Amino acid sequence: MYNSKIKSSVLPSGGGATLIDPTDALILLLDHQSGLFQTVKDISVSDLRRNVETIARLATLLNIPVVTTALGPAGTNGPLMPEIHELAPHAVYVPRKGEVNAWDNDNFVAQVRSTGRNTLIMAGACNSVCVMFPALDARAAGYDVYAVLDASGDPSEMASRISLARFVQGGVKPTLTKALLSELHRTWARPEAAELGELYRLVVPNDMAVAESCAQAQQAPREAIHPCPASTCELTSQKGDSI
Repeated sequence: MYNSKIKSSVLPSGGGATLIDPTDALILLLDHQSGLFQTVKDISVSDLRRNVETIARLATLLNIPVVTTALGPAGTNGPLMPEIHELAPHAVYVPRKGEVNAWDNDNFVAQVRSTGRNTLIMAGACNSVCVMFPALDARAAGYDVYAVLDASGDPSEMASRISLARFVQGGVKPTLTKALLSELHRTWARPEAAELGELYRLVVPNDMAVAESCAQAQQAPREAIHPCPASTCELTSQKGDSI
């Protein structure tokens, strides 16, 4: 059950008071299955999967527990995407017995409770069902719940708009993968900075282009001073020529 303990991530300035405390967070990845991905129309499946992979990597990097589940993986819903457990090997998988709502499964709820975490970060193949039902039930049980909308999908834009409205009406906080990444990492003054930078480039490929442009701009003044390639300069220097 949710409690009002003081967050360990709140700074003396008050920064972080309204943000997720990573030490209290639990990530729930629900029904990211190959068959269900075929129903997703409001986001490209490649983007959806990349965002899920980013969350799995982030969980491993920041030591955040992960619980996964799938509905009928041997049937038409298809298997759970393997990248989740490959990138987050500490994730715990909980099978279900046909329950559409993961919160209807006693073992799933028991696994969530066993972590002692009260902030639940959820994503699933379908926002309007896979995420919606357990998210609303978890809120009713007293948990603080976030739904990562772009690590999930829906059959249409209308469905995604209705999902967002119902999340907000039910007290579930919507977020996005990049926002979640920023909220959990908080500062670049940490030993995982380089790995976190790689996650940003994964979730927002345009960031890589920005970094490359910046590197090129920094290189330009140096090339103006020494227009010849380094290998040419070294070669002429070895011959005793002026450079």
